[in-house]
Amino acid sequence: MFSKTRVTEKPQTPTAPSVPAPESYQAPLPERGESPVSSPARKAAPSVLSSDLTVVGNIRTEGDIQIEGTVEGDIRAHQLVIGESATIRGEIVGDEVVVNGRVVGRVRGLKVRLSASARVEGDIIHKTIAIESGAHFEGSVQRQEDPIANGPTKKLAPPVSE
Repeated sequence: MFSKTRVTEKPQTPTAPSVPAPESYQAPLPERGESPVSSPARKAAPSVLSSDLTVVGNIRTEGDIQIEGTVEGDIRAHQLVIGESATIRGEIVGDEVVVNGRVVGRVRGLKVRLSASARVEGDIIHKTIAIESGAHFEGSVQRQEDPIANGPTKKLAPPVSE
């Protein structure tokens, strides 16, 4: 059944054609002006602030965040989801903002969506916007090409009377 072989003995196998070792492979260098290709980054899970949590202060992240509790301060994130039980008092800035709860303050985002349960009291500056039937909104809506850029928001010109 079993055979005893010494560790120093090598098994007899036919020799395969010579193939360079994987560590000797070098990827082609990018052309001048091109950036090198990097491996795809792993996407982290979104941070979640539960409904029993109250934050007094500003929140800033490069990632995604879901808020179910209360925040008294400004929030800046890549993707931001305001849950139905959440209340935010401050400015919200994000690439993608989904409001299901209550926001008292300005909302700035490339894509802004107010669900039917949303309650927003403040201005919305957006590139694209979707407002579901049943959403409560008090304030102004303004479209900009880059709404998340830092700096003061331009006021709309008053209507010209003829």
